[in-house]
Amino acid sequence: MQVEHDTDTHRFVARAPSGPAVLAYRLKGPGLLELYSTHVPEPDRNQGIGSRLVEAALGYAREEGMRVIPTCPYVSQWIREHPENADLVVAR
Repeated sequence: MQVEHDTDTHRFVARAPSGPAVLAYRLKGPGLLELYSTHVPEPDRNQGIGSRLVEAALGYAREEGMRVIPTCPYVSQWIREHPENADLVVAR
């Protein structure tokens, strides 16, 4: 499944069978992204779509030399389960 980065609306979007799955972010300063909301349509949950969104967002942050603030509970939990990405997280 392909994830698109919509820089105009600050979202990573995957076309799930039941509709768009979205991870939304805000720019919180130079080199800093707040990942604040993830939504996957209910019929499409538990199929790895949310993971793909988080992977795309973190991959983008890493490529651009950015750090992240994971205020979305799903993103926070995902990063805890994948500690190899903890270096991208800004300590609060």
